Amino acid sequence: MTDAKSEILGRIRASLWDSPQPAEPVRTYRRVSDKGQEEIIEILVDRLIDYKANVYHETAETIAGRIDELLAKASRYVVPAGLDAAWLPEDTASRSAVTDSGNADKPGALSLRELDAVDAVVTSSTVSCAETGTIALNSSPAEGRRAITLVPDHHICVVPVETIVELIPETVSRLDIEKPITWISGPSATSDIELIRVEGVHGPRTLDVIILN
Repeated sequence: MTDAKSEILGRIRASLWDSPQPAEPVRTYRRVSDKGQEEIIEILVDRLIDYKANVYHETAETIAGRIDELLAKASRYVVPAGLDAAWLPEDTASRSAVTDSGNADKPGALSLRELDAVDAVVTSSTVSCAETGTIALNSSPAEGRRAITLVPDHHICVVPVETIVELIPETVSRLDIEKPITWISGPSATSDIELIRVEGVHGPRTLDVIILN
């Protein structure tokens, strides 16, 4: 009985091993977009709006006015040291804008308590992925350290059109993985067991995105 069982199992193994194995499926995916820039921007805007972000289209001449409008209710706001000053309202000083040094270990860096006391933050961004509706900050001088975009309740993020791409591979290729990366897909939001949406738990509850042409 044992010999018969062993023979049967041997035949099964031989049949499996000798049978031709199916070829590995060829996995291909796009690494470079074939869409025009206007279509890519439209996709990004649709995703951001779907994620409950507010989106504005501005130029170098109008951006300061838009940011001034968005900061209307902010008595104090923080900006990274490398942000383009031309983007900010003329009355920046009187509105108590605070410049963060960008390094928590150096003078000029705001503590978490100080960041919690400001109403908003204004930054630039490194790259935005239209496919997922995600904005990536890579800790550049114009974006600052992660804390300044996670603690204040209102984030105004400038997205230059030349930094918008369609696909994830295109997005990743523009990032320096040795520096901290913050991925933003709409304002901070989560849902409890009853699917009640709660905003602002893990970051700003208001996200204003300015597409800068």
